[in-house]
Amino acid sequence: MKLEITNSIVPYSISCLKIVLLNSMSLSAHIPSLRKGDLIYITAPAKSIDASYVYYAENYLLDQGYRVEIAKQCLGEYHYFSGSEAQRAIDFNNAIHNPEVKAILCARGGYGCIQILDQIDWVTLSENPKWVIGFSDVTVFHHRLQHLGIPSIHGSMPLNFEENSKEALNTLMQAVTGNPYTIHAPAHPSNRIGEVDGIIVGGNLSIVYSLLGTKDKTRFDGGILFIEDLAEQRYHLDRMLHSMVKSDATRGLKGLIVGSFTSMKDTDVPYGKDIEDIILEHFGGLNIPIAFGFPAGHIPDNRAIVFGEMARFSVNESGAELSFRND
Repeated sequence: MKLEITNSIVPYSISCLKIVLLNSMSLSAHIPSLRKGDLIYITAPAKSIDASYVYYAENYLLDQGYRVEIAKQCLGEYHYFSGSEAQRAIDFNNAIHNPEVKAILCARGGYGCIQILDQIDWVTLSENPKWVIGFSDVTVFHHRLQHLGIPSIHGSMPLNFEENSKEALNTLMQAVTGNPYTIHAPAHPSNRIGEVDGIIVGGNLSIVYSLLGTKDKTRFDGGILFIEDLAEQRYHLDRMLHSMVKSDATRGLKGLIVGSFTSMKDTDVPYGKDIEDIILEHFGGLNIPIAFGFPAGHIPDNRAIVFGEMARFSVNESGAELSFRND
């Protein structure tokens, strides 16, 4: 992707950016790797969060050798949210504007990121990229960052740190420090064999679907799509995938990584198809590698996936691997 900034700037709105999307995924901007002593900023851009989760994450990060700042409104409550739209946007922008902050860690998902998306100073972040970390509702931010060619991390958030597997937190630390690492997934009978190099894109499927038809819709040409979701009806999964295919979002896809589809629901009269069957109906004929049961998403073993950077994705009879080489 190529980013051009026009001379006429309307602060923090996507209207201030002229985004030219090429026909294939391109390499992203470089984000400096974190070092011991760097500052990680925790903010809650969506739903409110109990302070105990944030303090647990703070202590973990301090033990890893980082400094931590908790945003002013991070532990606040404003109805469902941590704060008003203005308060949450100010917290996020404070992290962007503070040169000491090297990573912005979202405290949790829920709902709310879309409300403040166009109040965030993406222009400054594009000029001085820093890590944005989170998953679920944070997929809204990942998509904007994918448009801007800025890498980001689909990884654990403070809400989940205490229940996370060791591997989930280890891969998060490897991602922010730029160390090469590989995620392994066991063999699955629905997998499709193959090996490709590409840029990882995607996120929570419901959020990806919700952005179709907006300025933040992303076409995944030349990319490897990662999807996961939580507590959706099986027929809704089918509807979302139909929409993605019909909107041309999946044209030119090089691979598909299927993370956890946790606590999925079925109708009183069963829908009649497994999750794997629904996904393969839409992607099985593309002649691309596909891996099911990948350890990422709404599960304790939520391994960190770096969006917007080159990775190698391979699927064989023994299982699947996703490798970040830091070339």
